[in-house]
Amino acid sequence: MGHKEIINKIRPELDKVIQFLEGELAKVRTNRATPSLVENIQVECFGQKFPLKQLGAISSPGPREIAIQPWDKSYIEPIEKALERTGIGASPVVEKDLIHLNFPPLTEEFREDLVRLLSEKKEQAEKTVRRWREEAWKEIQNKTREGEIREDDKFRAKDELQELVDEYNTKAEELVEKKKREITE
Repeated sequence: MGHKEIINKIRPELDKVIQFLEGELAKVRTNRATPSLVENIQVECFGQKFPLKQLGAISSPGPREIAIQPWDKSYIEPIEKALERTGIGASPVVEKDLIHLNFPPLTEEFREDLVRLLSEKKEQAEKTVRRWREEAWKEIQNKTREGEIREDDKFRAKDELQELVDEYNTKAEELVEKKKREITE
């Protein structure tokens, strides 16, 4: 196994890091209310827990409003309780068989907290990317000691590995910067 195979082996793992970061960022509130803010909230129904998206249709009729239309009227009360427990910044209002969430505008202090949260999430992603780089580098060094990878290929591999890490860190940075702009608009 050459150094390219080792590097290519971690690429899917780095893709997963970026996908996870995208999912985490989708849960962070911006000035626009989106269904992703609530779709994975766990709702206890019939002695089991379900993500909200399995119990009803979620839409965003206005920039700071989310509407939830449960598939069944019996889901309304458990959904309402789950939404109240989350502390997402909006109280559920039940209107016939529809649940409305109206989000207030973001305060400057809350925006700053969200930006700090984004930085933490980016740092976690970068830490995971570094961990994968270290794992690949150890494997490359071991293969060099065993004679499977030439010494000059080892240094080429180190450069290629760093390019890959830089590529994924840039992706994470771009995602976080885009989200920051959404929060501060």
